[in-house]
Amino acid sequence: MASPGKGAPAQEWDEIVPAPDRDATAASALRDKAIDFLASHGSDDTSFTYEEEKAVVGRIDRRVLPLILGAYFFQQLDKSSLSYVSIFGISDDAHLVGQQYSWLGSILYLAQLVMQPLAAFVLVKLPTGKVLATAIFLWGSALAIMSSCTNFPSLLGLRFVLGSFEAMIAPCCVAITQMWWRRGEQTMRNSYWNAMNGVTAIVGSLFTYGLGHIQSDRLFKYQIIFMFCGLLTVLFSVVVFVLMPDSPMEAKYLKDREKVIAVERLRANQMGVASREWRWDHVWETLWDLKTWCWFIIIVAISIASGGISTFGSLIVKSFGYTNFEAILFNIPFGAIQIIVIIGSGWVATRFQSKGLVIAGVSVLPAVGTILMLTVPRAYKGVLLFGYYLVSCLAAITPLIYTWQAQNTGGDTKKKCTSAVVFIGMCTGNVIGPLLFSTDQAPLYRPGLIAALIMFVTVGGLSALIPLYLIILNRQHAKQRESLGKNAVLVDESMLAKNQMENSKAVEIEGGSANRNQRALDEDNAMRDMTDVKNEDFIYVY
Repeated sequence: MASPGKGAPAQEWDEIVPAPDRDATAASALRDKAIDFLASHGSDDTSFTYEEEKAVVGRIDRRVLPLILGAYFFQQLDKSSLSYVSIFGISDDAHLVGQQYSWLGSILYLAQLVMQPLAAFVLVKLPTGKVLATAIFLWGSALAIMSSCTNFPSLLGLRFVLGSFEAMIAPCCVAITQMWWRRGEQTMRNSYWNAMNGVTAIVGSLFTYGLGHIQSDRLFKYQIIFMFCGLLTVLFSVVVFVLMPDSPMEAKYLKDREKVIAVERLRANQMGVASREWRWDHVWETLWDLKTWCWFIIIVAISIASGGISTFGSLIVKSFGYTNFEAILFNIPFGAIQIIVIIGSGWVATRFQSKGLVIAGVSVLPAVGTILMLTVPRAYKGVLLFGYYLVSCLAAITPLIYTWQAQNTGGDTKKKCTSAVVFIGMCTGNVIGPLLFSTDQAPLYRPGLIAALIMFVTVGGLSALIPLYLIILNRQHAKQRESLGKNAVLVDESMLAKNQMENSKAVEIEGGSANRNQRALDEDNAMRDMTDVKNEDFIYVY
């Protein structure tokens, strides 16, 4: 851990010293690739100043962050294209009846659900950057090919293919965020790429508004929109393939010294960087870990609400009494609100270091909005639209759950498996959500909205309780450290604010403790492929 800032009580800080009874052979078997990199490039001194770290983080933000922002934008654009074309008569043009439109929404998430275990395995074994670029290319191609579909079976098949390749995107983005940024930096970065949901709502609505005015004797409007979005995605995949590095150790755009800083700064996460080794003991621990199922339940609940609202959003607004093009344009404020609430809630969670309570607070807003949509007469279109915009605040909850589970999981395979379980939950909810709505429920959509309200209440209640369990786990780790001869109280350097980090770095240099390699790399838990449960130095965040 870092040395104390100026004025900090000395007894609250602890230089982590490995317990003498650690088995050296076991340590070697648990190596993360970052250990080998630092051993060969660190030159026995991996210390760095706050200014050096700030410069490296800036370079990472300018290269890696825009690429995952773009990837998530195109994934959301392509996935949401079905909602955009819903008001342009795809049901009539493709001869859809009954629940067939709902199944086109659900099948994508069913495909993602089925593919999540494979996604977890691929992300552990293969270079992350190449996996992301390939997935973007394949799902973009699937959407472009979908423009040739004119009936339910063909649309259903291509939506399944689209979902299969899109299954990689969210786990990739989470893995990349864990690989490049400290835990204290991850919340805002996760918020940035999840805010692309709002950007997509704005840009996608404008695209649809323009493309919807194209008159063609050969193509239906939905075919034009599918083709445009798909080909644009394919072009972006080339950019990702060329520019996205696979890990900090393999980033060609960074100098050797910058790579050392990029890797060394992640020691504080106590999570490792990348092992490229699949570990079955991590898999079993993921399944037996109570935290895994806490994340699973709340992500299923919010995804049920989100899946239904996102698939039927344009139809719900149209049911208020607006025209097709008005319904499209009213989705623009919906997207703007999502951007504000996602980034704003991320900032609040970072500022007060409390994700559970922030999630509980945010869940109140869509609950109130749903109540308005259920109770206000259709004559009051403005109030109904206000309620719909309040429901858009649900978009802030999913990225906070992504970040919360990622920050509380250690070990390369376990990180990927826990993310897979969370995304299976997300997919499960999004499969169920659209099926709770139906075009037969128009104009009130009462059964679907009641189900969404129940889900918002469930998410808020559980998110307020989960921090209590994390407090218990931290106390257990403190007792384990004491039993190993360590100080029970550790400062989580990975969650320090920038000004605290600057003071910490200054004291390290002044006090002659710049030699971080005093802790042998092979013995430091931070760079061993250890899970959060087995690493007594791991600190859970609330």
